Amino acid sequence: MIVPAYNEALNISRVVKALKEKHPSFCVLVVDDCSVDNTARVAGMAGAEVVSLAFNLGIGGAVQTGFQYAFKHDFDAAVQFDGDGQHDADCIADILGPVLAGRLDICIGSRFLSRSGAFKSSFLRRIGIRFFAALISCIIRQKLTDPTSGNRAFSRKMISLFAKDYPVDFPEPEGIVIAKHHHASIGEAAVVMHARKAGASSISFLKSGYYMFKVTLAVILAVLKKRRDIP
Repeated sequence: MIVPAYNEALNISRVVKALKEKHPSFCVLVVDDCSVDNTARVAGMAGAEVVSLAFNLGIGGAVQTGFQYAFKHDFDAAVQFDGDGQHDADCIADILGPVLAGRLDICIGSRFLSRSGAFKSSFLRRIGIRFFAALISCIIRQKLTDPTSGNRAFSRKMISLFAKDYPVDFPEPEGIVIAKHHHASIGEAAVVMHARKAGASSISFLKSGYYMFKVTLAVILAVLKKRRDIP
């Protein structure tokens, strides 16, 4: 389990304990992205393996650190699971199963395939997700409903790829494009999301427009780079 975390001291213990309780045989790795609170100490006390970064690398750098750890320890699969408490440990089997069975290289946990309706993100964020769903689906020629989801499972092939090269800022949409260019099989499974119990998202209202522009540009550049590399 790769759990990137930045200033999640109020949430991380609950996240780690839920993962350890539901999946006691799994390695739970918390990558503390140079938090200024007690995230690393709290995660360690909860039973997680902890890697503390000396500098804040952002979500992409934190997750890539997890891929490098998984590659070094010869893991057959990895699951990305956010440290803010919004993901549900009960849903891990649904996204991990297709990867372990060899049917998918990446299985994305989609909140939009779930019928529970337990939690809805803000209106502005839903607009952004739908925009990226349309953009990514068009680029990879496959329908996806939740390309920004940070709850996803990866095969050994993807661990090896992303340990070497992974997008830095808001990497989930761009990572899909990169994976597809490497002939990865990608799919989705229904998951449940919950509202945050503490803290605030790093993507504020004011940052949403910048986020959309930056990620769109990164995705387009990834496509152009692939076309340039084709002989």
